[in-house]
Amino acid sequence: MSEAVREAPKKERPEFRNIHVTELSNYRMPLAAIVSILHRISGVGMFLLLPFVLYLLQNSLRSEISFAYYEGFVTYPLVKLIILGLSWSFLHHMIAGIRHLVMDLHIGLDKHSARKSSATVLVISLVLTALIALKLFGVF
Repeated sequence: MSEAVREAPKKERPEFRNIHVTELSNYRMPLAAIVSILHRISGVGMFLLLPFVLYLLQNSLRSEISFAYYEGFVTYPLVKLIILGLSWSFLHHMIAGIRHLVMDLHIGLDKHSARKSSATVLVISLVLTALIALKLFGVF
């Protein structure tokens, strides 16, 4: 080896590490990653709120009096927000699941299509949730 090669300064190689929790605010995730994370969150939300929904259903089906009671219970704003959250969770999980099924068919895997489909998932789920919110809070 020549002396010029031996004495050439070595470049500092970049060091790649896993992202730490404290660095999450500095990291800019692509829209597809946000939709994927929301897909997981919505699945957990549906799973955790399932006992609440089954409890309401079971008790509302006991008699006409219990149905009237729970019909009044559902009119509280906090309960409406919980129902709205469950509605968003279901809609987002369903639409993102359809997106993932389409991607399993190797359709829309490139960067542009993934960004477009993830934006579509967000828009559709939020628009449908807004319509449910308007109905739930008595606008129409």
